[in-house]
Amino acid sequence: MPNRRPPSRRRPAARRPVRRRTRTRPSRRQQRRDTQMFLLAAGTAAGLALLWAVVSWLLANWWILIVLCAAATVGGAVWVHRFQQQRAWDRVRQQALRYGLPELDALHHRDFEYAIRDLMRRDGCTDARQIGGAGDNGADVLATDPLGRTWVIQCKHRRDGDRGSAVGTPDLQRVNGTARQLYGADVVLVVTNGRFSTRCAPLAAQLHMHLADRRVLATWASGGRPLWELLPKIPAPRNGR
Repeated sequence: MPNRRPPSRRRPAARRPVRRRTRTRPSRRQQRRDTQMFLLAAGTAAGLALLWAVVSWLLANWWILIVLCAAATVGGAVWVHRFQQQRAWDRVRQQALRYGLPELDALHHRDFEYAIRDLMRRDGCTDARQIGGAGDNGADVLATDPLGRTWVIQCKHRRDGDRGSAVGTPDLQRVNGTARQLYGADVVLVVTNGRFSTRCAPLAAQLHMHLADRRVLATWASGGRPLWELLPKIPAPRNGR
């Protein structure tokens, strides 16, 4: 009989180590979110509880609501009365506003712009405002007169008055290039407490601009007539009035 090999013994397969499942701890970000949600829920609950307590107390003491409403009504009426009285006094002060040339000469150039704004308000331009500063594009004061015309005013202050340097054509060209395009001006004006160079008047006529020198400013600031009555060839109002 042929020799038979004894059957080979299979080695038992090596057992893989069993990995124990470990509980993953929440990240710090998740813990922070959970804390925030808890605090938010607790704050909301506390706020609702406080609101309910206040409402319940007010319902039980309804007469306090009547007293509070009456006090609020009286306070509101007093505030409205004082506000209207203040506006009335402001109108009276504006209508009585007067400036002399020495007073205007002594102003800082920014205060001069505010003075021009106040004079426009005195004459009925209730929306007159000072906008001069960085990026003003040549405009210092904007206003709408009682006839609906939009004014764009550039203010040129000279501390030495008419003895100072004259306002030149570059100042006119600067405001003319932006007044109508950016601000929709009907009237473009350059006003100064000094004087204009001889080349300004012909250029202003070509550009349909208006100039108010020291003489015109003196008449206007003294309260004689509104500015549009002192300047020639002011365009008609848009609404045709």
